[in-house]
Amino acid sequence: MKQNFIRCITAVLAIVFSFSGLVAAPENLEAKIPIKVVVVTMFERGESTGDAPAEFQHWVERFPLTEELPFPLGDRELRLNRDKGVLGIVTGIGTIKAAATIMALGLDERFDLSNAYFVIAGIAGIDPADGSIGSAVWTDWVVDGDLMHEIDAREIPKGWTTGNFPRARQKPFDGTAPKTNRTLVYRLNKGLTDWAFNLTKDEIIPDTNAMKKFRKRYKSYPKAQLPPFVLRGDQLSAMTYWHGAKMNDWANEWMPYWTEGNAEFVTSAMEDSGTLHSIEKLALLNKVDSNRVLLLRTASNYSMQYEGASAVDSLLGKGIPDDQKSAGFLPSLESAYLIGSKVVNSLVDGWSTYKDTIPNSN
Repeated sequence: MKQNFIRCITAVLAIVFSFSGLVAAPENLEAKIPIKVVVVTMFERGESTGDAPAEFQHWVERFPLTEELPFPLGDRELRLNRDKGVLGIVTGIGTIKAAATIMALGLDERFDLSNAYFVIAGIAGIDPADGSIGSAVWTDWVVDGDLMHEIDAREIPKGWTTGNFPRARQKPFDGTAPKTNRTLVYRLNKGLTDWAFNLTKDEIIPDTNAMKKFRKRYKSYPKAQLPPFVLRGDQLSAMTYWHGAKMNDWANEWMPYWTEGNAEFVTSAMEDSGTLHSIEKLALLNKVDSNRVLLLRTASNYSMQYEGASAVDSLLGKGIPDDQKSAGFLPSLESAYLIGSKVVNSLVDGWSTYKDTIPNSN
């Protein structure tokens, strides 16, 4: 009697799940698609193919990711290269969407992600003290920039450098970072990041005349004037698209404050603390391996203004010739695919080793 009841319930659930399209039916659980690499992008402007590209389109068209899979809990459809075992996803913009989308993927019973590498590849702002537009940054540390107290700039007490300060503290950068009421801090697998950096560090990233002209505006920043290159750096992840010298100074203090001096602000982006939070939680269920995450951000813009410009004018592109506006955007998309795909292909080509052994340059 009990066994018949269980069979009945299982059959009903199978019908419900199969019609919902959200997860695989229970009888198909053993036929999960094994995934070697998940390529995580954050946004796409229009269609996934055939129009003006954003972060996803180059992967779909060039890798290619030809097979469409419905994903109603995400920002758009998933894309799969079944032969290579590579799955592509768009999280949507912001930490909230990223966290929700990655959690939905991790719980999707169509896929076996237990050995999968996650290669996050998207664009970012870059500190002109550390690099130039078009450059590709492999990330070691991610620190969240949203979980904090904030006082409006017009009401900041005298002597404060910023109105942003940690919960459980009385002012900005007061003593050491709190052990409780912490912000979100993530350190990625250093050995894996070493491997990816060493694999790609000598890649030549294409330059453009528009980027060359725009870089010259950052006269006091030698690294900002360099042709695009591959480097290592750390990221401040926040929902707010901030910009300007004052905020840049805050980021350069916020990162080492939360990491005992280990992290240096290089890039600003909007999703990765959310993505990493979900991966960390999914790892607790043995759905994924949080040691198999790589984070690549390529610089589409600088995180602060150039000499002689206000933060507002810089953000909005006022006073910039048309041929220099958004000079780094399309090149940064090219850079993300160029550098990211070399790593993805290396993981796939070396799968007989990398399935069980995480690559490490040491």
